[in-house]
Amino acid sequence: MRTARKYSIAKLKATLAERVREVERGYPIVLTRHGKDVAALVPHEDLRKLERLRAAGPKTGLASLAGGWEGSEELAQLLEQSERHGRRESP
Repeated sequence: MRTARKYSIAKLKATLAERVREVERGYPIVLTRHGKDVAALVPHEDLRKLERLRAAGPKTGLASLAGGWEGSEELAQLLEQSERHGRRESP
């Protein structure tokens, strides 16, 4: 992932199309208001990954994250095809 660039919301308003092109090229953008980070623009695929991580949560375990990083598609397919044996009890 590339380093995020920072822009004030005022600057974003004046250059929105240009900023969107940056995001499309893979550069996340952090938006600031009065010098404080308040929001971010990220490529859509990055948002999908974040949503997947949030949905997985701590209760579903690491296996639920398979497919969430480059090269893990095969692992995700194997896990989907594997037989389930129930949930483990938490200590």
